[in-house]
Amino acid sequence: MVNSRRKLIFNIYIGFYCSAIILSTICICSQFSIPSTDQFSKDPGAFPVATNGQPFPWCELRLPSVVTPLHYDLFVHPNLTSLDFVASEKIEILVRDATQFIILHSKDLEIINATLQSEEDLRYRKPGTMLTVLSYPTHEQIALLVPEKLTADLRYYVAIDFQAKLADGFEGFYKSTYRTLDGETRIIAVTDFEPTQARMAFPCFDEPLFKASFSIKIRRENRHIALSNMPKVKTTELEGGLLEDHFETTVKMSTYLVAYIVCDFNSVSGTSSSGVKVSIYASPDKWNQTHYALEASLKLLDFYENYFDINYPLPKLDLVAIPDFESGAMENWGLITYKETSLLFDPKTSSISDKLWVTKVIAHELAHQWFGNLVTMEWWNDIWLNEGFATYMELISVNATYPELQFDDYFLDVCFEVIKRDSLNSSRPISNQAETPTQIQEMFDAVSYNKGACTLNMLKDFLSEEKFQKGIIHYLKKFSYRNAKNDDLWSSLSNSCLEGDFTSGGFCYSDSKATSNTLAFLEENAEVKEMMTTWTLQKGIPLVVVQQEGRSLRLRQERFLSGVFEEEPEWRALQERYLWHIPLTYSTSSSDAIHRHILKSKTDTLDLPEKTSWVKFNVDSNGYYMVHYEGHGWDQLITQLNRNHTLLRPKDRTGLIHDAFQLVSAGRLTLDKALDLTRYLQHEANIPALLKGLGYLELFYHMMDRRNISDVTENLKDYILRYFKPVIDTQSWNDEGSVWDRTLRSDLLKLACYLNHASCIRKATELFSQWMESGGKLNIPTDVLKIVYSVGAQTTAGWNYLLERYELSVSGAEKNKILYALSTSKHQEKLMKLIELGMEGKVIKTQDLAVLLYAIARNPEGQRLAWNFVRENWTHLLKKFGLGSFPMRLIISGTTSHFSSRDELQEVKLFFDFLKAQGSHLDVFQIVVENISKNIKWLEKNLPTLRTWLLASI
Repeated sequence: MVNSRRKLIFNIYIGFYCSAIILSTICICSQFSIPSTDQFSKDPGAFPVATNGQPFPWCELRLPSVVTPLHYDLFVHPNLTSLDFVASEKIEILVRDATQFIILHSKDLEIINATLQSEEDLRYRKPGTMLTVLSYPTHEQIALLVPEKLTADLRYYVAIDFQAKLADGFEGFYKSTYRTLDGETRIIAVTDFEPTQARMAFPCFDEPLFKASFSIKIRRENRHIALSNMPKVKTTELEGGLLEDHFETTVKMSTYLVAYIVCDFNSVSGTSSSGVKVSIYASPDKWNQTHYALEASLKLLDFYENYFDINYPLPKLDLVAIPDFESGAMENWGLITYKETSLLFDPKTSSISDKLWVTKVIAHELAHQWFGNLVTMEWWNDIWLNEGFATYMELISVNATYPELQFDDYFLDVCFEVIKRDSLNSSRPISNQAETPTQIQEMFDAVSYNKGACTLNMLKDFLSEEKFQKGIIHYLKKFSYRNAKNDDLWSSLSNSCLEGDFTSGGFCYSDSKATSNTLAFLEENAEVKEMMTTWTLQKGIPLVVVQQEGRSLRLRQERFLSGVFEEEPEWRALQERYLWHIPLTYSTSSSDAIHRHILKSKTDTLDLPEKTSWVKFNVDSNGYYMVHYEGHGWDQLITQLNRNHTLLRPKDRTGLIHDAFQLVSAGRLTLDKALDLTRYLQHEANIPALLKGLGYLELFYHMMDRRNISDVTENLKDYILRYFKPVIDTQSWNDEGSVWDRTLRSDLLKLACYLNHASCIRKATELFSQWMESGGKLNIPTDVLKIVYSVGAQTTAGWNYLLERYELSVSGAEKNKILYALSTSKHQEKLMKLIELGMEGKVIKTQDLAVLLYAIARNPEGQRLAWNFVRENWTHLLKKFGLGSFPMRLIISGTTSHFSSRDELQEVKLFFDFLKAQGSHLDVFQIVVENISKNIKWLEKNLPTLRTWLLASI
């Protein structure tokens, strides 16, 4: 899944729940690692109470392992008129230890009856034994009590009839709606089960370790089609005009990957090189936006089959654009579901950034068909094995299939983005404890996705691309249709031989004599597991401090902390027990060679072979660490940039700008030094580096603007428009050039118009007027569409017209651009109207409310409006999204983390304390508090410097 913290100790959590629920009795179940049937029989009062008042025979959040599923026969009949469904299932189970109860997950399902058959009953066609069903909603579990103990090592068959309403949100089996061009509202039914919502659609063993196969039947009306993980085998006609689709049995997989949809969509199809039928589905009015996705999917599928040396395991692959969807996409095996803007591409309204987004999301979800689906993590604490790998494979696959998109340079921002999160004390390890559904949901964040990907990229650079690829092929082949954990990956990467390469002694010698520069590290006993556990099992990011003394380099590593300064008393305590094995790379002024060294200790010394005027660590920013150059190190690099910046690699220049400004936030570098570093940018032809420097200046402008520090705001505006005037004035208003030319055009003109640059406003106004006069038929270049709309939205007539166009548009890409433009209005009543429409969910869909609130909060006129709305409507928002969901976390952080005053900090803290007292707690609360504190410190420390530097520069 695209894009996404658990502090509780499990036994304490269980004890708390049991004591809260059982009233006068004392719960002792947490003392038993696995409560047995005998314990339950002897002391039922020691267990929780089911909804009917009887003791519930299980007290843990995780299911017992005494019963495991082998196969599900699942029948589902959704009614898209009454918005409910009836269903039944037969689960083939294997009893590993004798037991008198079966524990399953079930949430918001009405269980009608449950029966049990043994293999002998089935053979002689004996009726099933009726089972007592107990429900314990607190843990989303049901217990099936059997009259006699189930015998170990035998198979049984559990049949359950159940029914429920189609869910209103975005989880489980839920309803989604769309409007046709003639205004008709149509309903479809769709599933989304990751991480813990399959239990909302059918009773199941809803944990990734309980893999099974599934045979699915869907009953539907003639006007609809049904889709599921596997191809359809047959369709049976029933009385009343209903049809029943039977699908092939799936491969062995986890419950969260099961999927089925009932809809009236149209599709476009093609066949991959290996014969897999690939289809893209969308609502009929959007069918013409599916063609790019088909092209990309076929290319990427072929790439992955070749790269992983494993054929895609299923006979078909469907990608479906869902009108209402919470995240970017979901990797259900064989039936991938997407938010429309993550799959559909409209050449008239989709920009180059939209194309890049669609390509990378398709690449991400297709990578999951191997990483996550074929090999699944044992438990959600290691979700990064799915998400980090899929994010990393975006880089590998898009570079190979669409080199013109130049995704390699975009990947730098994947790492830069998570560094902001990871440099806070509230960060977490990549692999982290998660038990409750809310804690599990919170694991789908930048740490799992981005840090996971960036550490894998660092490891690939350390091992070599060839050895890394061999290692992951070994991992995928060894654990196919099984579950894996961190150590399994490290073992595979340490020994990259495939099963067929092993000698009779069980060890692979195929590359033991390798003498390449990268593999030479292995001769230094650099164990992959030993190194990588320092990155996955501890939080944070290291700072490598470099001091050059002649030919000697003194190195030391610290934990990099943003917003906590070295002179503060807590800084030293936050450094304790942190040590990484850092695969360093560096280059010097004397040579193009890339030097390598593993820093395993707090301090170390390197001797340079020759005298050099500067040294630059973290070549091409492949390493996940920050670098600070003490003494004259930064001055030497600034001098070189001003003299001839091309002697440093383009990615190194981008990395230097990033590190310098991050070091300012940690109090390790003065702001004027970081700003001096950007002066060379007037000669910079590398667009990522140029945009990185400009991005920090823009960030400071918005911070000052929101705080209404008018003198600095005006001086910053004058400096940006004057200093970058040559590059602003050379921008054309078309869609020509490379992907980075077009990105520069979009970003630069958007900023210039925001800063009221006269020629920018004039051109955008002219295009907007022509577009309005044409009745919205004029095709404005896609890369400047958002800019034109934003300028047009500043008048009442333009704003109203855009809102009308928003409602009529069938392009998600265009809707996104219009919604952003509407959110830039300076009139609070217009901003409030947008929020009300988002809450209502008709004109502006509920799925877009979180992003809308985020955008409004970034508008100086809307920041208080958005924050006050969240506080006053917390309960309503909670009902729409759920506590740990991505939209809810985005709403919380998006409306608060830009605050920078002590009054705002106190206000946010009080609100979070109120929520905690009500039982609502999220890790994002602490992240927000830290971010605001960091903003306050940054202003207090750097505002005078910024003011002085600007006065000297304009």
